[in-house]
Amino acid sequence: MNFFSRAAVVALVCFSSGMVFAQETGDDAAKEKAFLESLQYKTGSVAVSQAKAHLDLKPGFRYLEQQDARKVLEDYWGNPPDESVLGLIIPENAPLGTEHSWAVVVTFSDDGYVSDEDASKIDYTEMLKDMKTDTHDSNEDRKSAGYPTMELLGWAEPPHYDSSSKRLYWAKEISVEKTDTNTLNYDIRVLGREGYMSLEAVADMHDLGRVNDGMKQILPMAQFDAGSTYADYKPGSDKLAAYGLAALVGGGIAAKAGLFAKLGVLLLAMKKFVILIFVAIAGFFKKMFGKKDGNNTVR
Repeated sequence: MNFFSRAAVVALVCFSSGMVFAQETGDDAAKEKAFLESLQYKTGSVAVSQAKAHLDLKPGFRYLEQQDARKVLEDYWGNPPDESVLGLIIPENAPLGTEHSWAVVVTFSDDGYVSDEDASKIDYTEMLKDMKTDTHDSNEDRKSAGYPTMELLGWAEPPHYDSSSKRLYWAKEISVEKTDTNTLNYDIRVLGREGYMSLEAVADMHDLGRVNDGMKQILPMAQFDAGSTYADYKPGSDKLAAYGLAALVGGGIAAKAGLFAKLGVLLLAMKKFVILIFVAIAGFFKKMFGKKDGNNTVR
């Protein structure tokens, strides 16, 4: 269920029945409070068994395991079901339900070992040009499917690859049709023996500073378990991914094949669309709907 599905209807009649509107929004606030208080947070070292990994959470961060994470995404924010979601990392200084709230979606891809041999050869400036063109060229398809158009404006944080920790991270600034502020996407990929773990944050560009600081703290938290680390890969017997690091950032193979980028839309706070956009090799396109804003209306 979506706790706030009735709020949009109530908003339409608020001018004719202010008393009803006040009563309904009060009910919504009570439901929201009860829902948020029902969530079971984890702290410290948390197992992510589906990825054969764990999160060593620093003070100031909490984790929702799969069941509660999907309740937030699907019931609270109104997104369609997504079994790939393994959990959510939530900063304590920007809790759910507040104006500057943001979350980090944890998933895992089992496509196999991603070779980092191309790390020093990637031209991220040229890649950005291609990504901008691909994003723009897909807008007609987005419009035809009933989705807002978007433009990739540039790197909010240029891609960096740490060869010692096997972590790749970057951030993009995106403008979305009919939204007041730009969107920040901050992505971390942690490479392992059988694939990679994704830590994907979505937020408003106005929150770039706090999200940038938060993600740098989160960066070292994800660790693969013994036997599943990047160093544990056995050439010739283990599965090898059909792509390298460049595809994790730019998704060139999927874009050139005319496939959609994987797109999710999360409405996290006051009238702000927050777009999570990244490209998988077998990319697909899906729309996620919103949660309410601070005036208890669905956008």
